[in-house]
Amino acid sequence: MGQFAIGVDVGGTNTVSGIVDAKGNIHEKLHFDTKDYPIFETYIDRLARDIDSLIRHTTGAELAGIGIGAPNANYLSGLLEDPINIEWYTCNADGSRGNRMHIIPFVETVRRHYPAIPVVIDNDANAAAIGEMIYGGARGMKDFIEITLGTGLGGGIVANGEMVYGHGGTAAELGHIIVKSGGRQCNCGRRGCLETYVSATGMVRTMLEILATDNRPSSLRSLRINEITSKMIADAAEAGDELACMAFEETGRILGEALANFAAFSFPEAIFLFGGPIKSGNLLWEPTKRHMETNMLRSCKGKVKLLPSGIDNDNAAILGASALVWKELHKRGNVCK
Repeated sequence: MGQFAIGVDVGGTNTVSGIVDAKGNIHEKLHFDTKDYPIFETYIDRLARDIDSLIRHTTGAELAGIGIGAPNANYLSGLLEDPINIEWYTCNADGSRGNRMHIIPFVETVRRHYPAIPVVIDNDANAAAIGEMIYGGARGMKDFIEITLGTGLGGGIVANGEMVYGHGGTAAELGHIIVKSGGRQCNCGRRGCLETYVSATGMVRTMLEILATDNRPSSLRSLRINEITSKMIADAAEAGDELACMAFEETGRILGEALANFAAFSFPEAIFLFGGPIKSGNLLWEPTKRHMETNMLRSCKGKVKLLPSGIDNDNAAILGASALVWKELHKRGNVCK
């Protein structure tokens, strides 16, 4: 196997870790329920058990480091800052749950278990961008943007072959660009953020607004409001449902206009789209690309490729996390074996 990395994806539901070699092959994966460990110290102890187990599977190979992808993670500080959908607490002297933690020293705590092993963390969208650069469609590119679509929208910007972190380490919060003044309430506390319109949950909100204002028939009218999902909207649109097609057109319009704006500030070679809504194929892709090109700055027109992610969706989180290790090795001038 030569050198290998351990990639850890910290999610609100599951924590998944795996062994990844320098070519992107995953040799072993383990997971556990994140919410089963609300006390942060016990969570890290549980994670360390999985990491120890993975290390035992790599007899004779060299562990290059541990890469961690997590929501609201700061690459520069190693901290998680009010992670979305995860609540961790301090541990009282008697072992009971203490106060909720808002600033979590994730890297520092992991390093106590592995003091001789490099540990690096980044937010999940940045990790996806680095994974795209090392394992996916952005190999050989020095300027690109990664957009991750799911329940929210994440962004990672690579310029001159380097991630853009900004002064405080949390740059590229592209999902929180305001696209409609005074618009939909976002979990970040602001109104009108891009992710409230083009994420999977944003598309559902658009569909509900269309159903409330357009009297034309739709197969989705037979469902309860809280039952409708983006997958159901896609299925209805594929079957020719006019209102469902309207939801995709509107989502693609807003996303395409935003991508044209993103191209204006970094002029990337390509913009990669990754995540569940992209699985709807041309339903979202066609209007997004059309509106992106229509609104593109003249100097960028026809020069920015819109591409699907080249990373396997099922393993993207692990690959992205492990890619952080190879990026760090390259930065230090080390050579992967």
